[in-house]
Amino acid sequence: MPKTLEPQVSRDPVRGAAPEGATDKDSAARAVREMFTAIAPRYDRLNHLLSANVDKLWWRRTARTFTAILSRPNAQVLDLCCGTGDMTFALRREGPQAHITGADFSHAMLVRASAKSADVRLVRWIEADALQLPFPDQSFDLITSAFGFRNLADYDAGLREVYRILRPGGQFGILEFSEPKGLLGTFYKFYFKSVLPRIGRMISGSKAYSYLPASVERFPSPAEMLERIMAAGFHGPSWTPYTFGVAGLFRGEK
Repeated sequence: MPKTLEPQVSRDPVRGAAPEGATDKDSAARAVREMFTAIAPRYDRLNHLLSANVDKLWWRRTARTFTAILSRPNAQVLDLCCGTGDMTFALRREGPQAHITGADFSHAMLVRASAKSADVRLVRWIEADALQLPFPDQSFDLITSAFGFRNLADYDAGLREVYRILRPGGQFGILEFSEPKGLLGTFYKFYFKSVLPRIGRMISGSKAYSYLPASVERFPSPAEMLERIMAAGFHGPSWTPYTFGVAGLFRGEK
C-alpha cells in the first residue's frame, strides 16, 4: 500500500545529481551523459546481474500500477530517462493500445533500446533533455521514470517539467532506489558501497557503479521527495516501497 509520510525537508536541500568533478548544472548533466554513454553496451547485463533480476519485477509492478491509464485506447505515455528501454517495454506490454514514447539524453542508450524492439512501431524513441523536453504543454496521460530521475541536475526543475507536459488528471510514477533501515539496511549499504562498485567497475571498466551508491545516498528521502512533489503542484503524492524499501515508487496526479 502507498505510504503517506510526514514532511521532512532537509535544512540544505539537494538541488540535483553531482557526479565527481561537476561544478554546476551543465557540468553535472554532461558528466552523467558521458558516464551512461560509456556503459551503454554492458548496461543491461550488469543491471540484471547486480540486482539478481529483481529489477524486472519492479518494472512490471510499476507498469501494472498504471493499468487503468495504459488500457485506454490512444493513451499518451512517456517513459522519461528511459535508458535502454526496459521500463518502456514493460509499459508497452501492459498497454498494447497506448502510444508510448521513450526519451533519454544519451544517444548510445537509445540505440540499445531501439535495437531491442523487433517492431520499431511499438515505441517512439526521442533524444531529449528531461529538463527541457520538446513536447507541448499537456501532452501526456502518464509519465514514468525508472532509476533515472535521481541523475537529473535539478530535481525540482524535473518535477516542474513533468507537471507542464502532463494533462489535467494525468499521473506520473518515479521508480527509484531508496535506503532501507535496520539489519537489511546495514547489509544493503555494504553491498551497495563496497561490492557493487567493484563488480561494476571490473565488468564495465567505468566508474559509473561507484557513482550509483553516491547518487542514491544524495537523492532526497521519501518524505522530502513527497514535499517536493507537492511543491511542484501535484495532488495526492504517495510512495510505495518495493522489496523492503530497497526501491520505491513515487506517484502523483495533476
